[in-house]
Amino acid sequence: MTEIKVPTLGESVSEATVASWLKKEGDAVKADEPIVELETDKVTLEVNAPADGVISKIIAGEGEEVEVDAILGEISEGAANDAKPAEAKKEEKKDDKKEEAAKDVQSDDAEPATSPAVRKMIEDHNLDATKIKGSGKDGRIIKEDVQKFLDEGGSVAETPAPEAVKAKPAPAKEQGEREERVKMTKLRKVIASRLKEAQNTAAMLTTFNEVDMTAVMEVRNAYKDKFEKKHGVKLGFMSFFVKAAVNALKEFPAVNAEIDGDEIVYKNFYDIGVAVSTPQGLVVPVVRDCEDKSMATIEKDIMDVGLRARDGKLDMSEMQGGTFTITNGGIFGSMLSTPILNTPQSGILGMHNIVKRAVVMPNGAIEARPMMYLALSYDHRIIDGREAVTFLVRIKDALEDPQRLLLDI
Repeated sequence: MTEIKVPTLGESVSEATVASWLKKEGDAVKADEPIVELETDKVTLEVNAPADGVISKIIAGEGEEVEVDAILGEISEGAANDAKPAEAKKEEKKDDKKEEAAKDVQSDDAEPATSPAVRKMIEDHNLDATKIKGSGKDGRIIKEDVQKFLDEGGSVAETPAPEAVKAKPAPAKEQGEREERVKMTKLRKVIASRLKEAQNTAAMLTTFNEVDMTAVMEVRNAYKDKFEKKHGVKLGFMSFFVKAAVNALKEFPAVNAEIDGDEIVYKNFYDIGVAVSTPQGLVVPVVRDCEDKSMATIEKDIMDVGLRARDGKLDMSEMQGGTFTITNGGIFGSMLSTPILNTPQSGILGMHNIVKRAVVMPNGAIEARPMMYLALSYDHRIIDGREAVTFLVRIKDALEDPQRLLLDI
C-alpha cells in the first residue's frame, strides 16, 4: 500500500483545499498520472500518483482543508475490480437484492395485482380495477371477480369529455432553487482580499488616453509570418505594450517603485506582470527582466506562463516580485475600465478593445482609424498626476511610432 500525500506547496504556503479528485476509489492509475487537484491561495496544482496500482481509499474528500504531508488517500496493488471498496460491493449486492425483490412486488397499491388475462378483460370492458373486490390469494382479482362485478352492474371507468381535456391546465413549471451558496475558493478569497487591500491602502487614481494602433498593426501584418517562421511564436500586441511600458518606466521610476512603510523602494529592474484570466480566477504571472529581452522572447514567455496559468501549473515564485502590471480587458470586448492596483505595485496599465473611430488627422481630414483606450491606475501617494499623465503619453507615443521601441527613445 502506498500513501498519496500533499506535496510541498511553495514558499509561505502551508495548506490547500482538495479541489477535485480526477480518479475514484477502485480506479487503476499509473505512476506520475494526475489523480487529484489541490487549490491554494495562489494556484491550482495537480498531485500525481506516486506508484502504479489502484485507488483503494480516498481519505481527504473534495472541499477538505489539508496541510503539507497530509495523507490524501491510498494506492494498493492489484486490478481495479479487486480493489473496489467493500462498502461499494455491499451496495452493489444490496441493489441486486432490491432489483430481485422489485420483481415480486405488486405494481401499484391503488390497483390490485392481476394476471394478463384478467387485465385484458378489465381493459376490454373499460372497468376501474380499484372498484373490483378480489377473492384470490392476497386479494388478487380473478376472472370470476370481474364477471361478478359486471353482473352486478359495475360501472365503467370515467373518461373525461373532450372539452375537459382541452380545458385541463398545463402542469406547473418546476421551479429550481432561487439561490445557491458555494464556498469561495482559496484563490478567490485571496483575490478579493488583495483587491480590497489595494482600495483601502493606496490613494488610487486613474488617468486615460487613447492610442492609434495603425502603425503597430501595419508592422505586425508586414512581419508576422516571418516572425513566426523564425521564432516559432506569433507576434502579438502584448510585446509592443511591454516594451513601451519598460521605456516609459525607465523615464518615470516612481511608477516602477513601491512604498514600504515610510520609504519608497525604487526598482532598477523591470519584471512585468501579465494578468491572465483562468477558470479559477485572475492570476498575474511575471515576465522577468523585460528590459533585456527581445520581443520574440517576451512573446514566448507570455505564451508559456499564460498556458500554464490556465492549466494551474504555475509555481508560486512565478507570480511574485513583479514591478508593474499590464491587463488586457480588450480580449473580452471591454471598451474602457479602471484597473485596480496589484499591490504593492504602484501602477497598472489597462488595454482595451480596438475599434475603428472617426479621427481628425493633423491635416484636418477625418479618417476611420483603429483606436484603443488606455487606462493607467496609479498610487497617488507616490506618483504625481503630471508623472502619470506623461507616462501614459510616452506609451502612446511609442505605440504610434514603433521605431521608438527599436531606438529605445
